[in-house]
Amino acid sequence: MKQTMLLKLNPTEDQHQALLETMHQFNAAANYVAAMAFAEKSANKFELQKLVYGELRTTYKLAAQLAIRAISKASEAYKRDKSIQPTFQPEGALVYDERVMSFKGLTTVSLLTLSGRVLVPFLIGSYQASRMGSIKGQADLLYRNGTFSLAVTLDVPTPTPGTSDGTLGVDLGMVNLATDSEGETFSGEAVEKTRQRHLKQLSGKEARFRKNTNHVISKRIVQKAKATGQGIAIEELSMFALLEREVAGKNTMWYQR
Repeated sequence: MKQTMLLKLNPTEDQHQALLETMHQFNAAANYVAAMAFAEKSANKFELQKLVYGELRTTYKLAAQLAIRAISKASEAYKRDKSIQPTFQPEGALVYDERVMSFKGLTTVSLLTLSGRVLVPFLIGSYQASRMGSIKGQADLLYRNGTFSLAVTLDVPTPTPGTSDGTLGVDLGMVNLATDSEGETFSGEAVEKTRQRHLKQLSGKEARFRKNTNHVISKRIVQKAKATGQGIAIEELSMFALLEREVAGKNTMWYQR
């Protein structure tokens, strides 16, 4: 199972500048590749590499693997929607993989920049420390509000569902968003009142409020099923995704009816 973990970097001023210049150049190169992909109507990475690799190495001064990553970023973006030419902001994510990134102990990461490799310390707590051994594959260097973070990919075991003692049925509705087979209702009345009062003006806030309410109800249902050793049988797909997400972290079995 893939997860993402953020590591907050703590570069020196020189390292900060080197990372920022590399990020700007990487995204400029990705824009060049995207323009070529759109002009050629091709999302094929190998065909694009033949067309742009030399330019990325000479004009944009990217190291070989950073050039490959820029081609991949542009190709994947164009593949998602071939009706438009993708564009990338100067401070968009800079993609690193294991060829241009390596961890040195628990508190330092080596990152390739236009001026060579830099050893950047990062802040770490007990949560991050316990998961450092699960880091696999590529990572995204992010820049937000003047701060660099590294979004690393974790490869962690998928939780094994436990055995269930019976099944907790869940029927879905509007006013009562869910009613379980033991007769307990999980009310959506507050959601409906909000919808009636603010249908036009607050459509975005209503959606967020509804999502939060569904999340709270889903969590209560999963906690109840776990406490009683039961699996979950759900009637429709409307709350299925929320329940599935809750179940994944609670070692509870679910069934779709």
